[in-house]
Amino acid sequence: MPSRDQDRSDAGAALTELILDLFRLSNRMLASGDRLVAGLGLTSARWQVLGSIVATERPQPVAWIARDMGANRQNVQRIVNDLESEGLVEFQANPHHRRAHLVVLTARGRDIFEAAMRLQAPWINRLSEGLSVEEIQTTHGVVAALERKLGLDAKD
Repeated sequence: MPSRDQDRSDAGAALTELILDLFRLSNRMLASGDRLVAGLGLTSARWQVLGSIVATERPQPVAWIARDMGANRQNVQRIVNDLESEGLVEFQANPHHRRAHLVVLTARGRDIFEAAMRLQAPWINRLSEGLSVEEIQTTHGVVAALERKLGLDAKD
């Protein structure tokens, strides 16, 4: 019986191993993030959505937030609804679309997000120990290239 790797190029086999490592890393990153912000009443998913809202230049509807995150709109909608029920975000009328309300961070939401980021700084500094900026930038470049390629594949 032929090996599963038989049809893969050397780069394809190496990328397969990297992707498997990224899956494991993602799971560990989410679990670690959950532990880091649990005391603030957040999860990694809620923190990520808050961060996406903070990163925008102006309020956006859920569909745009989900697109920017590369996430499923329904999942982001559920999280935004939870954040809204806890007073961390609010919905505002969208002058360009009656039904797609804009998501806006509340003062409480901003305070919680900033508290999470204060916890994140020492955590990320510990995590980055022993890694060079060049190694991190190279890895970032590979991940960004894969994101671009996957984005192009999704449009086909």
